[in-house]
Parts: sequence; structure tokens; C-alpha cells
Amino acid sequence: MPRILGTGLYAPGEPIDNAELARLTGISFDAPRLETKIGIKARHIARLRSLAQSTADFAERAARAALDDAGVTPAEVSLFVVATDTPEYVSPATAILLQGRLQGGEAEAGAFDVGASCASFVTALDTVSRIMMTSPDLRYALVVGVYDMPAFLRPGDEFGWTIFADGAGAVLLGPDLPGEEPGYVDGVLKADGTQWDYVGVYAGGTRKPVTRELLDAGTWGLELLQKLPGDRNVKLWPPMVRRLLDRAGVTLPEVDHFLFTQINKSVIQEVMAILGAPMEKTTCVMDRYGYTGSACIPMALHTARREGRVKHGDLVVLVASGAGLAVGVNLVRL
Repeated sequence: MPRILGTGLYAPGEPIDNAELARLTGISFDAPRLETKIGIKARHIARLRSLAQSTADFAERAARAALDDAGVTPAEVSLFVVATDTPEYVSPATAILLQGRLQGGEAEAGAFDVGASCASFVTALDTVSRIMMTSPDLRYALVVGVYDMPAFLRPGDEFGWTIFADGAGAVLLGPDLPGEEPGYVDGVLKADGTQWDYVGVYAGGTRKPVTRELLDAGTWGLELLQKLPGDRNVKLWPPMVRRLLDRAGVTLPEVDHFLFTQINKSVIQEVMAILGAPMEKTTCVMDRYGYTGSACIPMALHTARREGRVKHGDLVVLVASGAGLAVGVNLVRL
């Protein structure tokens, strides 16, 4: 069974607090509400720091950190998966670029992207773990959650600039040690594609190619077409966590830590109360990294490991929601 052997994190440039964000973007917003209710106090945005870095750069740096953490060389990796809805290009896949950068050329390795909006990482972790369970020769795999939504933000977008940020988190999966309980326990996914027209990046694909007329009209980049229901994750997350634990034969008190999509701290507090778990059993990183979508779960996991909040042998639940609608939960043993 696959187990997380190493983690890595990367966020570009120096952090940008809310006062500096207002100066750099020229937008005005309710900073006290953003800090107290949403929990965002700072973020990293390459574009605002004039850094020539993008999705593949973030992914490479986080991946190298995870490899170093695990003591594994790039040549030993047989599968590269990038989880994101902000890829470097429409094609080829960002994972293919990552493989080339890390291994330097042709190798007997798989590489593909998983795009399930902000649920991309938990979806990829479940997918890769199941591939490894049935492929005994596949010893090591890299799964990188990465986000560069600020590349798609338009001038004056108060919602976008105050919420979204750049970052990447990576995990290196490898075999369990003899005698240990399984590292990856189980996962549950949920989708509702009838909700595709709430928020997304709709330009650039085959339905809405980028044209001069589209650019002039300003209908490119991140678009919020409908207001997102404020209680959606509060309703979705607790039942999915309970279903996952029931399938795995694990009780709520047996879970050592919970990690959630880092979009709203007040929502996480409400969900933890519903689950009957103290806030000490979760880690929030939106205060320092903003909302990093596909990257926020592995970034929070890396932070929890570094801060000693989770340790080897702990049971951890990962929960993520994304536009579309896509939701996923994983149960892992570190």
C-alpha cells in the first residue's frame, strides 16, 4: 500500500499582506472581515512581485522539496501527477513538463494531470494510490497540487485578488514498511456537473477560444457567473467524512487530524463543531498563504508535519471542494 514518505511546499516571493495588496492592485476591500471571517491575512503572488514564475515552476520547486524530504532521487520516480485547474498550458500536461525538468529526458515513467478544480489534489491522491496498489513495480510517485489562479485575474476583480494566491504542495508516495498498517486507507468522491456555471476560467478551451473580441469585452480569465452558496461546504463535508470513516471502520475520535480546503476559516470552525472535534485537530494556513485552491491541502499537510501537529502513524482526513462541483475526501495514515 502507498504511504506519504515526504512533503514539500513552495510559495513565490515575499508575502503580501492586505494593506500592500490594496496598494499593488488599486482595489478597496473590507480587510478586517477578510482577516476575521475568511482568515486571510497574507498571500504570495508571483505576478504582483514581477516574478517570471508560473505553474510549472511552482510545481517543480515543491516536488524537489518533497523528494529531498523523502531522500528519494528523481530517477527513482515512476509516476508524475500534477493536480491543478491552472495548468502551464492547455497542452501538453504540466506533469509532462515536471517529469522532463526532474528527470532530464526520456524515462520509463508516466505523467498526467488531474483537473477537478480545487478538489484536484484529493482526486489525484486517490487515483495514484489505487494505481500503486495494483502496480507492484511502481515504487515511487509524485503528486503535486499547484495553483496559479492570479494569472487569470482581471484588473479590478475584488473577489479574485483578495481570495486567490499562488502556491504548490507535493507529496512523494512510496511503499509501506513491513509490518505497518496501510498508508492510504480509502477515499470518497462526489460530483455534480450541473453546477459548472458558478465560477471558473471559461475562456481558452474549445467552447470559448480566446479572440480579440473576447479580450476587448473583458470576458476572459476567472469569471464568477453565479454567487456560490455560503453553506455548501458545511452541508457537504460532514456527511462525506462520516461516510468515508464508516467505509474504513474508523470512528471520528480515532482521527488525529483533519485538513480542509483553505477557503474560509469560519466554515472550517463550523464543520469541526459539527464533527465534534476541537480546532486543535485541524491546521489552517490561509492566514499566511491565502487561498491556493488545488495546492492548499498538500500545503496544509506539509505545514502540519513541520509544526508537529501530525506525526508518523497518525490518521489524517483530507477534505476538498472545487467548482463544477467536485468534492473528495481521503483517509491516510502518515
